[in-house]
Amino acid sequence: MASDGFSDFFYAAPDGLKLHARIYGEANTGGWPVVCLPGLTRNARDFHELALYLSSEAKRPRKIIAFDYRGRGQSDYDPDIGHYNVGVEAGDVLAGLSELGIEEAAFIGTSRGGLIIHVLGVMKPAVLRAIVLNDIGPVIEAQGLAHIRSYLDRAPKPRTFAEAVEAQRRVHGADFPVLTEADWAGMVIAIYRVAEAGLMPDFDPALIDTLAGVDFSKPLPDLWPQFEALAAVPMLAIRGGNSKLLSAATLEEMEKRHPGMEAITVAGQGHAPFLETGTLPEEIAGFLDRAEGVDQTEVKLKSRILSEGVKTV
Repeated sequence: MASDGFSDFFYAAPDGLKLHARIYGEANTGGWPVVCLPGLTRNARDFHELALYLSSEAKRPRKIIAFDYRGRGQSDYDPDIGHYNVGVEAGDVLAGLSELGIEEAAFIGTSRGGLIIHVLGVMKPAVLRAIVLNDIGPVIEAQGLAHIRSYLDRAPKPRTFAEAVEAQRRVHGADFPVLTEADWAGMVIAIYRVAEAGLMPDFDPALIDTLAGVDFSKPLPDLWPQFEALAAVPMLAIRGGNSKLLSAATLEEMEKRHPGMEAITVAGQGHAPFLETGTLPEEIAGFLDRAEGVDQTEVKLKSRILSEGVKTV
């Protein structure tokens, strides 16, 4: 394992594309491994601090696998942008887990990562032992997705790290008033890569084109049947109190349709909450331990609102 807490894992997708993931706590065998799936244009670096906590500081250290989807991070770009869809990406994740010899795991999915989890529930339900959905559910608010496309279309082109931090704060600051300087800096480290031209978003620009045909004036298709198929899997749903993508009403309906589900609303954060902030690492670790040791069908867990000061782990 590298000195920064993880090792790099490269493997071939079913169509031969070279893909990448990070592995933390490779020697940990004491509990379910945890698979981390990022958002639309994000990458494995989003989970770095959380992965360090879950793999080395939690009461039950776990092996963590954080994926770069095709076209993101250290994975190859796909010449066919039609392959940038959750079905193909779910297949890529299963291929990586097969290469690693992992038949079952807990999954943490932020935004698009949560949609991929819904697809995995159809493709290979036995792989899902516990689920954490970060600001995503079976109903996506069109306003929220339109907001994502808008800032991707007008993404700033910072020349320096300081400019990048200021640009992210300018775009997202209203939705994330509780973040610290360290949190904003961590966001920039996760989003950008260094290139000859300066800092560049670390994803294939063609990904933005995949949103071009979406009609945001109409409700988006929902995934309630796929969500209900996950009713037997222990689940924790996290929502940003200022989220435009996952509504409070959808979160409430999720609790009705999944009686054993835990829910956390993170005050002062939008889409999507930073999982390394506040007490979220401890909350997630505790949920994973309970899911592995307690029959969740016999426990009705209450929703909670996390409003204490945010700190970076």
